[in-house]
Amino acid sequence: MTQDQKFTRLDMGMMFAVHDALRRDLAHIGRLTTRLDDDPRRLLGSALGWALFKQFLHIHHTSEDATVWPVLRDAVAGNADGVALAEAMEAEHARIDPLLAAVDEAVADRDHGHQRLGDVVDALHGELTAHLTHEESEGLGLLDATLSQEAWQRFAADHRERVGADARRYLPWLLDGANSKAAGLILGRIPEPLRSAYQNEWRVAYAVLNPWGIKVDPATN
Repeated sequence: MTQDQKFTRLDMGMMFAVHDALRRDLAHIGRLTTRLDDDPRRLLGSALGWALFKQFLHIHHTSEDATVWPVLRDAVAGNADGVALAEAMEAEHARIDPLLAAVDEAVADRDHGHQRLGDVVDALHGELTAHLTHEESEGLGLLDATLSQEAWQRFAADHRERVGADARRYLPWLLDGANSKAAGLILGRIPEPLRSAYQNEWRVAYAVLNPWGIKVDPATN
């Protein structure tokens, strides 16, 4: 199932926006770690974008593991395929954290890290991309057919709590590079004070941070 396909019950807009942001960051990570004019370990290790990618990926998956997949597993307890899918989502999450750690270990290894950085980044890209695709093609459809609105709202609330005061960076991170239509749909889902703060302060401050070392025009969001 893709973003363009209709979900009949639950609003999946934020879910797809997070997935798009993660895929965008994977592309940035790949770009940095294939540079030949500098040490990729230094470029990635010093990039704020790498820290934000890890932080917001961890928040997203932790919130799903706490409030989505266990709820789904209980809701489909009599459906072996549904239970297997929920368990697969959790297992895929569990394989990603060690890969993040492996990238950090390669970055920190001054002697031999450069020899394995490309391989662990490729493994991270493959594992996370496959998980996002699996979740979109099978997981979200089952969630839409199974979870209650209340359960979906609990997931959203849990996610917001975990972001907390980092909303000033989370929202610009989420919308970085998004086209005006996609950004407008996301901004329309959030309270006016947050929308105003994003438009007037947060996106400009985020652009100044230049998290991936590339030119960013805050007027494009």
